[in-house]
Amino acid sequence: MNEPPSTPEAVQEPIRAVDTTAVEQAVAPAVPSDLDAPALYFNRELSWLEFNNRVLQLAEDERQPLLERVKFVAIFSSNLDEYVMVRVAGLHDQIDAGLVDRGPDGLTPSETVDAIRKRVVELCERQTRCVERDLRPALEQHGIRIVDHADVDEHDRRDLAERYRRQIFPVLTPLAVGLGRPFPYISNLSLSLAVLVRDPVSGVSTFARVKVPKEMLPRFVEVAEHVFVPLEQVIAAHLDALFPGMEIVDHGVFRVTRDADFQVSDEADDLLRAVEAELRRRRFGEVVRVEIDSAMSDGLREQLVEALGVEQRQVYVQDGLLDLGDLWQIVKLGGFPELRDTPWSPVTQPRLQGEDGHRADLFAAMRQGDILVHHPYDSFSSSVERFVEQAVSDPDVLAIKQTVYRTSDDSPLVPALIRATERGKQAVCLVELKARFDERANIAWARELEEAGVHVVYGHPSLKTHAKCVLVVRREGDGVRHYVHVGTGNYHSSTARLYTDFGLFTCDEQIAGDVADMFNFLTGYARPRASRRVLVAPNHLRDGIIEEIDATIAAHHDDAPARIVMKMNSLVDKKCIRALYRASQAGVRVDLNIRGICCLVPGIPGVSENVHVTSVVGRFLEHSRIFGFERAGELRIYIGSADLMPRNLDTRVELVAPVDDPVLRDDLADTLERCFADDSNAWDLDADGTWTRRTPGPEPRSVHRELMLGHQARAAEGPAA
Repeated sequence: MNEPPSTPEAVQEPIRAVDTTAVEQAVAPAVPSDLDAPALYFNRELSWLEFNNRVLQLAEDERQPLLERVKFVAIFSSNLDEYVMVRVAGLHDQIDAGLVDRGPDGLTPSETVDAIRKRVVELCERQTRCVERDLRPALEQHGIRIVDHADVDEHDRRDLAERYRRQIFPVLTPLAVGLGRPFPYISNLSLSLAVLVRDPVSGVSTFARVKVPKEMLPRFVEVAEHVFVPLEQVIAAHLDALFPGMEIVDHGVFRVTRDADFQVSDEADDLLRAVEAELRRRRFGEVVRVEIDSAMSDGLREQLVEALGVEQRQVYVQDGLLDLGDLWQIVKLGGFPELRDTPWSPVTQPRLQGEDGHRADLFAAMRQGDILVHHPYDSFSSSVERFVEQAVSDPDVLAIKQTVYRTSDDSPLVPALIRATERGKQAVCLVELKARFDERANIAWARELEEAGVHVVYGHPSLKTHAKCVLVVRREGDGVRHYVHVGTGNYHSSTARLYTDFGLFTCDEQIAGDVADMFNFLTGYARPRASRRVLVAPNHLRDGIIEEIDATIAAHHDDAPARIVMKMNSLVDKKCIRALYRASQAGVRVDLNIRGICCLVPGIPGVSENVHVTSVVGRFLEHSRIFGFERAGELRIYIGSADLMPRNLDTRVELVAPVDDPVLRDDLADTLERCFADDSNAWDLDADGTWTRRTPGPEPRSVHRELMLGHQARAAEGPAA
């Protein structure tokens, strides 16, 4: 294999997530005696920004196919939008409430906002350089051009003018500000033109806003094959048609981000109506960020900022195009296979493959032993969807119960529950109405299910139901048997092709009993029972994980060293971090694979020198959660829906299940070790907050590539594999 190109300079540049003064003191010879010391905790919000920095580094990486780099630019922008709408908005709420309490890392909300701004400015400047200096010229070499309106030739300019007259002008609504005309409401994430017009007769100047209707029209207007002009530039070039008889004095592009989070009262009598009311209020959330094109004049910018009533630290002036999340339009262009990753088609897990052209009997396969699937390597449709489909069609199935947190519009799972009801089965769907940014879709699903006779439950107002479970009750002999699926990801067929998630199919009576108890707790009225095998939040999960850590510490000695291995999206919970510090102090090796936020500080002598933290960010989104404890020659391992964050452990219903089958445990352990060995899309976390990208060796390792090849080979061997 050819040696990969050198890593871009921006990727090599060390990035410090926090002020390292306190950390440098912590790594001094003196060992911190207090595991609550701020030097031992990275700031949660700044750590998330470093995850998005890793996404940006993939956009900057010349080893990535060109359109994949464009994709990572779009992901970086959409990630940042959601972060500002929720996390930064929450910090501003704390500031407005006068809160000055310091977090575990020692920063106040206001100090955190200032640190966020500084880092976001740096990251967005790099994103702009990447797009303008690297990606746009590289795309042009392959016949894909994003050009400014000013650079379009006369012929194409006439075509654009005609298209503007027929398609764009009719959907524009100029809103002027003046006597009896207050400053217009600017909707969340909308792209707009600020325009200053003057009446040549009276000499009076007026401010106006024109929304760029990219919800209805493509953001990039195709003027010739694969030649695109930004929609806002087409509108700006024809402002005289919107303001006839007026002089266009000035104009500029801006974008507003609002607080999009909401809280539902614990006292809500009707959760569905309460969520609907909050969704209506979301449109009018406080302005959190204003992005302004650097070409906008100072005078127009001052008018805009004053009208929006924001602080200067909420204003972000950017070169180049705003809202680069719209580059998905370019990513989704047809053709150009040479500019993309090699396509991947998920395979059917061998034990779920039928013989002689017949479909496999999943229930029979589960009775023979537990089954583990790993998406997107294993097919979601031939496993999870097939499981529910078989339950619906089986006359001996009495009940199907399922949780829905996020699901796709075309999901066959929810309609399957409707068919189950029509066939006389008891169908129960626990729909989480508060799944952020999926609330409207879940409300629509809930109403459709209710109208069909499915028992729909919304959970508790103060808890989000984040557990991923399907429970099938089947009549067998003179009794019933429970068939269960426990997943680490959502029942969403689209994300199942992009997110790495595990699913456990089991008939284990104790696990099935725990899942049944969870459904009964959520649908009925009772205190949660102590679980037999699974760990359930908010009652037992944190304590269960800490007990496993403590047991591993107790079992560790030089002749039989113990080890803790964990994989998750985020590690934030202070109690869990303290327990991991204690494990390190006891000499236990702790290997963590954390895709996103990590508030634990590794590599501090006397505290965390035995903790190693890596992050894999690449072709697929690492989403699975695995908790493994090696002691006394055995591996105890759990998978489930929860990250180790206070919100998951205290205010969500989460479920983490043990995996007992030694072959399945080995599969999970193998995945973990491949994540730790990856040197193509992996970063290591240092004690100063720097995430350092690994340099590929002579034979580069990629967990995604290796698992694709491995699953493909295993599937080809057939059912006996």
